[in-house]
Amino acid sequence: MPDQRENLRRLRAEAAARAASAASALQALVHDREGSNDDDEHDPEGVTLSSEWSRLSGLADAAAAELRQVDDALARLEAGTYGICTGCGNPIPAARLEVRPFADQCVACAA
Repeated sequence: MPDQRENLRRLRAEAAARAASAASALQALVHDREGSNDDDEHDPEGVTLSSEWSRLSGLADAAAAELRQVDDALARLEAGTYGICTGCGNPIPAARLEVRPFADQCVACAA
């Protein structure tokens, strides 16, 4: 399964980069706003601090979740259980794994 392993490693690197980027942007947002008494909630020209914080937090959470899923898939690959549904024990169709390489359930069990 070298193709799956390489694909999962690529997905992991991409998710890790997104997580790091979102964390950096959140840190910059906090730094830029420290000591500021601006009332950005009423700034008609810009994005509010709370909406930007929410957007960046959502991106960070999504990247972290994908990172966990990919890490779990890599662990299943190492254990020899990659591609086996955790719900029913049947093989996960290759087409599903192609679309969602970190899937741990077949379509029927995931529904």
